[in-house]
Amino acid sequence: MTPTPFSTRRQQSLEDIAAKAGVSRSTVSRVINNAPNVREKTRQRVLAVIAQEGFAPNPAARALVTQRNQAIGVVVPIAPLTFFEDAFYFPTLLQGISQTTSKRDYAMMLWLIQSEEDNQKFFRRITTNRLMDGVIVASAAFDEPLVDHFLETNTPFVLVERPTRHLDCVSFVSVDNTAAAYDAVTHLIKLGRRRIGHITGNLHITDAVDRVEGYRQALGAAGIAVDEALIVEGNFSHRSGYEGTLQLLERGVDAIFAANDITARGVLQALHERNIAVPDQIALVGFDDLPTALQVTPKLTTVRQPTGERGALAASILLDMLDGRGGQPRQVILPTQLVIRSSCGAAPA
Repeated sequence: MTPTPFSTRRQQSLEDIAAKAGVSRSTVSRVINNAPNVREKTRQRVLAVIAQEGFAPNPAARALVTQRNQAIGVVVPIAPLTFFEDAFYFPTLLQGISQTTSKRDYAMMLWLIQSEEDNQKFFRRITTNRLMDGVIVASAAFDEPLVDHFLETNTPFVLVERPTRHLDCVSFVSVDNTAAAYDAVTHLIKLGRRRIGHITGNLHITDAVDRVEGYRQALGAAGIAVDEALIVEGNFSHRSGYEGTLQLLERGVDAIFAANDITARGVLQALHERNIAVPDQIALVGFDDLPTALQVTPKLTTVRQPTGERGALAASILLDMLDGRGGQPRQVILPTQLVIRSSCGAAPA
């Protein structure tokens, strides 16, 4: 016998709900499990009785009926140091995801790779887990094996970056990183800067690569030759911003475009320690516009991206897929905005 999504001690009350709503027991069961073929007026009447009586579903029994656990996973396959160093980016992204899952009665499980475990162990932990109905993957590398696994096993998933593979069958939410970086570097060029350095993010992640491309395109459009020595590889960290700045100072720059605001903070520390005035001697632009940008001196000119909305929309797309409303892959590019503050040498708008 198929269990109902109510505990044994509630089974008799299921009939009571049906009687009070003037429907059959099977109709009550279909309403509880969000099944189709129930008239909206009837559904609302049953839900009103359930709310009035204060009944709650038994999660274990409901899972047997619906084949769902009402939980999604959020996988961030990067080192914990990178995850926890930025006090705003990942918390803001997760908050956006959580807001959506809470509204739709789902739980969220966070998966972080541990520094002492290798990638294969992390992969096995996720792929053998049976508690997740679907997955959101953030900051995934180009060759992330989980993507292939999810496709092969028909596991619903959404990326929070533009993929470089399987573009025709993967849903994702991102921003136009190339255009955003182009605008940031073009702004520096318009301010008269010509020796513009770039400290990149993790070049195994699409966001970072696209920002490098935007940097290159902006210089090319202005007729400025790209000096490869002015592109320093980083990893979205404060340390890479600090150390990258020391390299760029030796190569003679008058501006720096940092891959994110945490990197920009590292840039500022290095410049302040060497008594280099910002923006008079070196102008600076970051990327993200989370509270970090306002916690530094001078306040940071940066690209604003809707990080919380990015997470919320990724969760919404995933839950629609789980509810059978996914259809074709959804690929969303959210808008960005260059926010002018004092670190670049232009008067704020």
